[in-house]
Amino acid sequence: MITRIILELGPWSWWVLGLLLLAAELILPGVFLVWIALAALVTGALSLFFWEAPFWSWQVQFVAFALLSVASVLIGRRFVSSSAESDEPLLNRRGDSLVGRTAVLEQPIAEGRGRVRLDDTTWSVEGPDLPVGTRVRIVASSGRHLTVEQV
Repeated sequence: MITRIILELGPWSWWVLGLLLLAAELILPGVFLVWIALAALVTGALSLFFWEAPFWSWQVQFVAFALLSVASVLIGRRFVSSSAESDEPLLNRRGDSLVGRTAVLEQPIAEGRGRVRLDDTTWSVEGPDLPVGTRVRIVASSGRHLTVEQV
């Protein structure tokens, strides 16, 4: 049955496959099938030129489709990953977004540890021993701990 469809549609069978894959891309999440659909469409374009050529058997067509699929996925991944930079790179890294801010110690830094209040959160800080009320600047963040220095 599939052979009959391919023979009846000729080179357009690759175009149909490409359009079906593009339709599936709309339904399924992610950006993966679009690259395989692109490979099917390019294979269809090649089939338009080489359909009557004796070397353009169905085996050669499938090899061309497979190679074009791999190439388009690799190129597509590179293209998508390089353009995926966020306009807010610190959005989910709250501690890193605090670096450079100043605060007042809420608890003294004793033996290298103390606490500051920033906005509505109390943060554990590390730094030189300092008394309560000292103004400090956040210089680094690691997890839930902030490193401070006296201003």
